[in-house]
Amino acid sequence: MAAKKLNLDNFLPYRLSIASNTLSSRIAAEYQNRFGLKIPEWRLMAVLGEGKPKTQRELVAATRMDKVTVNRAAKALADRHLIARQAHEADGRSHHLELTDTGRSLYDAIVPAALASEAQLESKLSSAERATLMAILAKLWRGAAGNIAPRGAGRVARAVRPPIDADAPDDPADARDIGRDGG
Repeated sequence: MAAKKLNLDNFLPYRLSIASNTLSSRIAAEYQNRFGLKIPEWRLMAVLGEGKPKTQRELVAATRMDKVTVNRAAKALADRHLIARQAHEADGRSHHLELTDTGRSLYDAIVPAALASEAQLESKLSSAERATLMAILAKLWRGAAGNIAPRGAGRVARAVRPPIDADAPDDPADARDIGRDGG
C-alpha cells in the first residue's frame, strides 16, 4: 500500500493556520497604524476590556499565547500606561493586570474598528454559513483543547472558555437552524 502524501491545499491545520495568519496580518496592520498596537497587545487589551483584572497566567490561558509574548505585551502596555499592575492579594509573586482609564479609552476606540472589521469579513458569509462555521470551529476547538494546554498555563487552562462558542451545535445542520433564528 502506497503511503498517503501530504497535500497542503487539503491539510486542515495548514489551511486554518494560513487563514488565521492572513486575517491577523490584515488586522495587525490596521491596529499598528491606527492605534500603535501589535496583535499580542490588542489581545491582552481585548481580554482585559471584558472588565475583570487578570494575572499574566490567566492571560496566557485566555489568549493561548506563550508567557514570554504575554509578558512582553503586558510590559509594552504598562509602559504606555494602558494597563496597571496591582499586587495579587493571595500570591505575592503575582500581579493582577487591568486597563487604566487611558487603556479603557483606547479599548473603547478600538472596539468599533474591530466590529467593523468583523462585519466586513462576515459580509462574505450568509447567516447560515456563519453559524455553521462557528459550530465547526467550536467542535475543532474542543477536539484540539482536549489534547493540549498552552505552555505555562498549568491548571488555569482547563477553566478558560474557548475563543468561540463551545456550546454551538456539533452538527452543522443544527447550526443552520441557529442562523435562521438570528441567534
